[in-house]
Amino acid sequence: MHLNFQTRYLLYMLAVHAVLVGLVFQLLKEHKFLFIASEVFILLSLYVAIRLYRTFRQPSAFIASGIEAIREKDFTIKFVPTGNEEVDELIRVYNLMIDQLRHERTRQAEQQFFLNKLIDASPIALLIFDFDERVSALNPKARQLLKLSDHDLLAKPLSATGHPLLTQLSALPPDQPHTIKLAGVETYRAMRGKFIDRGFERQFLFIEELTAEIVETEKKAYGKVIRMMAHEVNNSIGAVNSILTIAEPELPDADIRQAVRVAIERNDRLNLFMRRFADVVRLPVPSPVRSDVTELVQNVVRLMQPQAQKRGVNLSAVAPDTPVYAPIDVGQLEQVLVNVIKNALEACQPGQVVELRLTDQQVQVRNNGQPISASVAADLFNPFFSTKADGQGIGLTLTREILLNHGFPFSLRTNPDGWTVFQIGWNRPLLSGLEEA
Repeated sequence: MHLNFQTRYLLYMLAVHAVLVGLVFQLLKEHKFLFIASEVFILLSLYVAIRLYRTFRQPSAFIASGIEAIREKDFTIKFVPTGNEEVDELIRVYNLMIDQLRHERTRQAEQQFFLNKLIDASPIALLIFDFDERVSALNPKARQLLKLSDHDLLAKPLSATGHPLLTQLSALPPDQPHTIKLAGVETYRAMRGKFIDRGFERQFLFIEELTAEIVETEKKAYGKVIRMMAHEVNNSIGAVNSILTIAEPELPDADIRQAVRVAIERNDRLNLFMRRFADVVRLPVPSPVRSDVTELVQNVVRLMQPQAQKRGVNLSAVAPDTPVYAPIDVGQLEQVLVNVIKNALEACQPGQVVELRLTDQQVQVRNNGQPISASVAADLFNPFFSTKADGQGIGLTLTREILLNHGFPFSLRTNPDGWTVFQIGWNRPLLSGLEEA
C-alpha cells in the first residue's frame, strides 16, 4: 500500500512519541514527579508536532484546492492571506495566476463570440473541416447557398455530399482562388485555406457567389452597346428608306427600281435584326401570377408540332393528371419554352425525340439529338453566343433573362445517357438577391 507524505509523517511522529512514552515509563516509573514532568513534555512535543504538521500541510491544501479549481475551469476562486509569509507568497502567486487565466479566458471567449458572429453574418459561404477533411461546421450562408441540410453535409468529405459544386471543389488545392461555372449561369469563386488547431493543420473553404454580379455587369455592357447600335442603325435606315421609297416610283429603269426595292427590303431586315437585339434590353419585368403550367406546356407542344413534323421529329409532352400551378408570367415563359423546343428540334435528326416532362416542381425539355460538347457547355448562356453558322445567340440570351427575372433555377446539359436536358424549376429561388440585379 502506498502512503502519502502526510500519512507517513503522522505515523512517524506517533511512533517516536510512543517510544518516548515507553522509555520514560521504564526509566522514571519510580520517580513520579520526573515521570509526570516528562509526560507533560512529551504531550507538548506532540502538540508542537501537530502544529508543525498543520503548518506544513497548509501549502499542500492550497495547492490541492487550486489544482481542483483549475481542473474544473473555475477561475473565480481566490485565497485570502493567512499571516504565514511563506503560505501568503504562495497564495499571492496563485491569485495572480488565476487573475491572468480568467482575463485570458474572458478575452478568448469574447474573440470566439465575435468570430462566430462574423462567420454567421458573412455573405460568403464558409465550410470548416476536421482533421480528416470532413465537414465539421458551416455558416448560414453555406446552408442557403448549397440547399443541403446539416445531415447531408456534416461528418462527410466533399466528394460524398453529391452536390455538383462541392464535388468539383473536393480536389481544389489550398490557397488558390478558383472560379467555377455550373451548367446554368451560376458562377462561383472558391478558395481553400488552412489554419492550425491544437498543433495540427485543418482546412476551411470559402465559396462566393458571383452570378448576380456577373449578370448585372453583362447587362450593363451589352445593353449600352445595343442601345447605341439600335439608335444609329434605326436613324440611318429610316432616313435612307424614306428617300428610296420616294425615289423608287420616279426611276425610269425597271432594273434600277428592282435594285432599289431590294435595298429597301434589306434595310427592313436589318432594322428587324436590330429590334430583336433591342428586345433583350427592353425585356419587361415579369408579372407572375398563379397559372396552370400543364395547359401552357400542352399549348406550346401544339404550337410547335408542325415544325416537329416538318423535321420528322417526334414531339410529345408527359404531364401529371392533375393541373400543375406555379407563379409565372405566362407570355414570357411561353417564349422560353418556344425557344428551348426550337433549339431541341434543330439538334435532332428525323426519327429522334423531343419530350417535355412536367412535375409539380419543374419542367424538362429533353432530346436525344446532337449532344452538347464540353467546350460549348461553358459558353451556352453567355450573351449572344451561338454555335449556328447564321445564329445570333438571341434565343438563349432572352431565355436566360426571363428565367433570371423570374428567379427560377435552370440548367442545360447532356447527361451520360446521351439525352440533352433543359431543366427549369420553380420550387426555390435561383439566387438570393438576383431579382434586384
